[in-house]
Amino acid sequence: MPISKKIETFIASASWIRRMFEEGTRLRAVHGEENVFDFSLGNPTLEPPPAFQTALVRAATAPAPGSHRYMPNPGYPDVRAKIAMHLASLHGKPFSASHVLMTTGAAGAANCTLKALLDPGDEVLVLAPFFPEYRFYIDNHGGRMVVVETDEDFDLDVGAVEAAITPRTRAVIVNSPNNPTGRIYEAERLALLGEVLGTAQRRHGRSIYLIGDEPYRKIVYGAEVPSLFAAHPNTVVCTSHSKDLGLPGERIGYASINPDCSDSGALFDAMAFTNRILGYVNAPALMQRVVADLQDESIDTSIYRHKRDLFLAGLRDAGYEVVEPEGAFYLFPKSPLPDDVAFVHVLARHLVLAVPGVGFSRGGYFRLAYCVDDQTIERALPRFREAILEVKGS
Repeated sequence: MPISKKIETFIASASWIRRMFEEGTRLRAVHGEENVFDFSLGNPTLEPPPAFQTALVRAATAPAPGSHRYMPNPGYPDVRAKIAMHLASLHGKPFSASHVLMTTGAAGAANCTLKALLDPGDEVLVLAPFFPEYRFYIDNHGGRMVVVETDEDFDLDVGAVEAAITPRTRAVIVNSPNNPTGRIYEAERLALLGEVLGTAQRRHGRSIYLIGDEPYRKIVYGAEVPSLFAAHPNTVVCTSHSKDLGLPGERIGYASINPDCSDSGALFDAMAFTNRILGYVNAPALMQRVVADLQDESIDTSIYRHKRDLFLAGLRDAGYEVVEPEGAFYLFPKSPLPDDVAFVHVLARHLVLAVPGVGFSRGGYFRLAYCVDDQTIERALPRFREAILEVKGS
C-alpha cells in the first residue's frame, strides 16, 4: 500500500459529508442537475455583502508597498488591532493585537490552537453531535478525542462533561451555534461549565482550555450567542468569515485568546510558532486587509431564516421530528428508521442527498444543509414525504 495505513483507515471512515456530496455528482450525471436535491454540503450560496466587494477592489487596486511580502506569522499588526477593537466592543474585555492570530479559516485556527496545547495522550472533550473533522484535528497533534453526549434536545450537559474529565483532560471544544443541530448553548450552562473546568484545573494542577469554534456566530435567528470569554479565563475562540461573509474559498479567519488567560503571552507565542510549522506560515495577505474593516458586516441572515422556516414547516408537515435550530444553516431531523444510514439511502433513491447522523457521532438522525435555493427546498419536500411514507407506510 503506497499510503499510510493510518490515513487509509481515516479515509475509509471519514467524512460522510463528502461521501454524499460525491454521490450527488454521480446522481446528477444520471438524472440531470435539476432532478437531484443535494443538502449534503454546507457550502454557502449567498454572495458576500456589497461592502466586501468594495473592500476587495480597494485592497487589490491600491496596495501599500510590500503588500505581498512575508509578514509576522500571526498576521498584520494593524489588522489584528482592528479585530481586537471589535472583540473588545463585543465581549467587554481588553483585547489587543497580542490576543489575535490571523489564520487560514477556523480550521487553521483550531489546528494551531491544538498543536500549541497538546502533549501526546492529552484528552480533548468534544460534545456530540459534532463536526466530524474534530476527530482528525485532535489526532493531528497527538491528542485523544473523548466524546461527551448532549441531552435529547442537543443542549450542553454540564454533568456529562464533568464526569468525563480526567487528569489528562486538556481542552473542551464547544461549537455554538452547532453544526449539525443549530443549537446555541445558553450563558447559564456555559457559566456552569466554566466553574467545572475551574474546579478541575485546581484538582489536577493543570490548565484546561475551552476552545470555541464559532464560524456561525452571526448566523442566528432572534437569539444571541453568549460570550465564551465570560465563562472561563482559559478560552480560545476560533472563527472564520466563510459563513458570515460568504467566503469559504478564501480561507480567512482568526483565533482570539481571552485577555484573562493567565498564560496568554506564552500561548500567543506558541500559536504564532505552530502557524508557521504547520505550513500555513500566515493567513492570506490580501484577505487579511479586506476583512479588517468588515467585522460588523454579514450576509443577510433573514434569507437563511426564511429557508429554515420553509424547510422546517415542510418536514414537520410530512411527519418528521425536528428540533428547531437557533442558528447556523442546518436541520438535524430524527430518522424515521433507527438506522439513519439506511434511511439516507432511502432518501437517495428519491434523489435527495442528506448526511447520516453517525457521521456526527449521533446515530438516529440525519443532517440537511439548507444553504440552497428556495426552489430546491420546495421541489424536494414531496420527495421527503414519499421517503417517509415508504418506510412507515401510508
